[in-house]
Amino acid sequence: MIFFHSHKFIKKSGKYYTSGSLNNEVFQRYLNWFGEVTVFANELFAKEEHERFINENNEVTNVKLDLVNTKKSYLNIMNINKRIKQSVQNENCIVVRMPSLYGILAVRYAKKSNKKYLIEVVGCPWDAFWNHSLKGKVIAPFMWFLTKITLKDAPYAVYVTEEFLQRRYPNKGKSIGCSDVVLPELREDTLEKRLEKISLMEKKQPIIIGTTAALNVRYKGQEFVIKAISELNKQGYNFEYHLAGGGDNNYLKSMAKEYDVADKVIFLGALSHKKVFDYLDNINIYIQPSKQEGLPRALIEAMSRACPVLGSSTGGIPELLNKEFIFNNGSVDEICDLLKKMDKSSMLIEAKRSFSKAKEFDKVILDEKRTDFYMEFVNYKKVDK
Repeated sequence: MIFFHSHKFIKKSGKYYTSGSLNNEVFQRYLNWFGEVTVFANELFAKEEHERFINENNEVTNVKLDLVNTKKSYLNIMNINKRIKQSVQNENCIVVRMPSLYGILAVRYAKKSNKKYLIEVVGCPWDAFWNHSLKGKVIAPFMWFLTKITLKDAPYAVYVTEEFLQRRYPNKGKSIGCSDVVLPELREDTLEKRLEKISLMEKKQPIIIGTTAALNVRYKGQEFVIKAISELNKQGYNFEYHLAGGGDNNYLKSMAKEYDVADKVIFLGALSHKKVFDYLDNINIYIQPSKQEGLPRALIEAMSRACPVLGSSTGGIPELLNKEFIFNNGSVDEICDLLKKMDKSSMLIEAKRSFSKAKEFDKVILDEKRTDFYMEFVNYKKVDK
């Protein structure tokens, strides 16, 4: 199988790292279905280390990387197009993850070569590009249209949402809604500890809000929370905002300073998976203020730790939350109102709701659902035209 996505793998000292969700665990899952996997994606050279992709013990042995140098890619688009065409022709199964221009091109050649293909939809290209930059606003309509027509006739499609992405990018083939979130075992004592933590809260203690997201992309929306806690603290509240995530934090630091909450906004940097859960256990409320999302892994992980949660009306976020704790994208006033509403009584109720909802993402259940679908795809006999 060959896997196409515009993900950036980071190379440092001859070793590859991943800055996102495409890690060893995900590709081990593919190996269970396909035996050998080639990954067509981007290569980025950087000083910052992230989670290792191919690890010290070389546990993932049948994954090959076919990477595009990002510095040269825009200068040689014709060569990339040719490489994608050849790669598709050389493989039996094509899996593409979208949004991705590489994925769109791969599907085009899969159809021409009569190869079987499956599309994974993990986000909305309109939201992703529109909220990225001025250049992104120009690209957004084209990526929206190309993604829509690419999904329409795909024989197999996997959406990470249950409703949102399906409505925007409908598919006439076989499809399922199945999150790609992998949660550790949910233990009842996690909920018990959370309820005890809430019950023991004292008024003089700061209420710690948390967000796990990259710091160098504006569409994650952390700036709105910084503005909100500035306003609330002026009114006599005591909120802190703890941000977990990698990337340049200079913009958000300047925002915290401008709004006079530099001492209340704590940057924790990129955390390992284990440390993320320790961090979630330490905060009081989790907030997902994103301007674009598919079905955010970070939010589901927070719910698995029984965190009371707030979130924007973006993407698949409303599928997860109590509608009373959803705010309109970018609304600082609504964030303020909801944080005021999140008193100890509400936190106890929302902690129970979060933990119950997270059970829908039990690894065993999702793995079984996903495996049945992918094995049907693997065994599907493409009829030669």
